[in-house]
Amino acid sequence: MSTGRKPLPGIFVEPTAPVDLDAYDASCARLDLHVQKVDEGRRADVWLRTRLPQLSRSQIVRLIRERRVTSLSRPLKPSTTLQAGEVLQLRRPGLVPDSPPPPLPEVLYEDDRLLALNKPAGLLVHPAGPSFVWSLIAVARRNRPGVELQLGHRLDRDTSGVVVLGKDTASNRHLKKAFREQQVQKRYLAVCLGQPSWDYHHHQGPIGDDVSSEIRIKMGVTPDGSAASTEFTVERVLEGGALVSCRLHTGRTHQIRVHLDDLGHPLVGDRIYGQPDATFLHIFAEGFDDWALERVVIPRHALHAQELIVPHPDDGRPTRIFAELADDLKKIVQSGKVPRSPGEI
Repeated sequence: MSTGRKPLPGIFVEPTAPVDLDAYDASCARLDLHVQKVDEGRRADVWLRTRLPQLSRSQIVRLIRERRVTSLSRPLKPSTTLQAGEVLQLRRPGLVPDSPPPPLPEVLYEDDRLLALNKPAGLLVHPAGPSFVWSLIAVARRNRPGVELQLGHRLDRDTSGVVVLGKDTASNRHLKKAFREQQVQKRYLAVCLGQPSWDYHHHQGPIGDDVSSEIRIKMGVTPDGSAASTEFTVERVLEGGALVSCRLHTGRTHQIRVHLDDLGHPLVGDRIYGQPDATFLHIFAEGFDDWALERVVIPRHALHAQELIVPHPDDGRPTRIFAELADDLKKIVQSGKVPRSPGEI
């Protein structure tokens, strides 16, 4: 018999598909799993094992007994026979952070299908690693409850600027297809080291793994790499560097960073490119301490996603989304010079 309780807000999941628990963050600390007609009469623990394949049956039994999996309509046991329409709710420990969420980043654009945010540097777009930290997608879902928000693309943690999210399944598929098929116009601003000898340069060096590096995630321009194309235009010459506009025609990992480094002008603040491997390996092992700051000078790489023009999910019309240069990078540009030490910022 129903208790009359309403399901607590939870992330939407496909009614019968297996659930990838690693894909969920704080916005999904509660997962609502809806029992369909076809699954009526199955044991709760057996059904949950098909929905949550990353968990063993013994783990599921323990979750039920510890009341971390409950039914919203009646007491639940591992042997409970499920009813169509019943909702089982999973609460996972470790998904809820100790700190309060950061505020929702500036909304650059929003309608019924899309949400675009101005991501600050330092905020992950998606959870990563073994420990919980707030991510942009978690904060966005928290601020738009009941909306099926999904990331249309990614930005590196230390890159600021435009991030676009779909607000329903069809919009999300549309965005991912548009990015995959290079239907999105992308322009970034970068502050690089050294003054380029060119005002404009079109770099088409293929990008692949840098096998000479100790850093597993480091990429490089390699003969057998994937095709990559970036147009660079110098917007302003600075003392010790330059502000460069970067128009991407492909979306390879670290593409702008790799191409600028290949040209001899790595990003200011980059921990991987333009630095000896020891710098990144130290940061990875010891954290970003004073030793690291002395070497990279600023606490993040100087890259900002300034503009995206995406085909709208409704009718394909070009939709321009723009984010002003982040304040920390604007301060460097306004000073007219690239800082040589942390104290110059």
